[in-house]
Amino acid sequence: MAALVPGAGGVLAIADVARPVPGPGEVLVRVRCAGVNRADLAQRAGMYPPPPGVTDILGLEVSGEIAEIGPGMSWGEPADVEGATGAGVAGAVVLRPGERVCALLPGGGYAEYAVVPAALLMPVPAGWSLVEAAAWPEAAFTAFLNLFMEARLRPGERLLVHGGASGVGTMAIAMAVATGASVFATAGGPEKTGLCLRLGAEVAVDRHKEAFAAVVDACVPPGVDVVLDMVGRGYFADNLKVLRPGGRLVVISTLSGAEVELDLRRLMAKRLHVIGSTLRGRPVAEKVAVRRALWNRFGRQLAAGGLKPVLDQVHPWRDADVAHERMRANRNAGKLVLELD
Repeated sequence: MAALVPGAGGVLAIADVARPVPGPGEVLVRVRCAGVNRADLAQRAGMYPPPPGVTDILGLEVSGEIAEIGPGMSWGEPADVEGATGAGVAGAVVLRPGERVCALLPGGGYAEYAVVPAALLMPVPAGWSLVEAAAWPEAAFTAFLNLFMEARLRPGERLLVHGGASGVGTMAIAMAVATGASVFATAGGPEKTGLCLRLGAEVAVDRHKEAFAAVVDACVPPGVDVVLDMVGRGYFADNLKVLRPGGRLVVISTLSGAEVELDLRRLMAKRLHVIGSTLRGRPVAEKVAVRRALWNRFGRQLAAGGLKPVLDQVHPWRDADVAHERMRANRNAGKLVLELD
């Protein structure tokens, strides 16, 4: 099969590699589209190796069709036998040849075929394109896991989302607004802050012009209950400053650095929770639990056409380097997707 692999000078090039074979409990998906994520850039730079036993081919989310099933599985049965009893269950996929699906992967999405644990397969909601479906899993899983399972965001609380115009940021805003939380966001430039406002954020801070802590402190009442942070060191002190008593800071990336100084008395005084969270290396069973909880909570909105990902650009997969450079330069607002020829 064809796959994108680093070639001369590190440029991604199409090469012929062995097609993966699904094992017990796995499904082979014919990939039509693959989402682009910062993890792909980090892995290319040698800073984010795949988990043990996972292919080194890039790609954490795909859409396509079911091509083959592994040993012990049968056509016509639910992909998630424990969590779904049929197509009427939210998020259920029935194993049929050619069934349109999307999926979260630990790696391997930049290829014609990818192996997926069957229980992680998700249907493409009615009315969605395969491009939209490929842009959804990583952002949706990350936003849901960290807002609702880690931070326990509740209706009526105030959330601060950094990187609000990113794939994860846009999905976090949409999910929080749908839950009844109020949202503040930071982003770079008027185009990106405008996008955050259109998604339902009450306040969007242009990080090039304003300090988010000053904006949050000037609000009535001041402070936030939850911060979703992908910046790390550069925002850490001000994140703690703006959190209300009992507030929760969830750190999902460290784009500005990973090491910080902390006076533990600041945590103690406001009873703060600092939570570190990653998704890629979690066991399959944990990811399946996230998938079930996500569809149980938002399945109705998805069926009605809600929570679609924000798309920035779609590129032919031979132009993957163009998409990567756009993300590296922080020019994208929403998701970038590669479409296979």
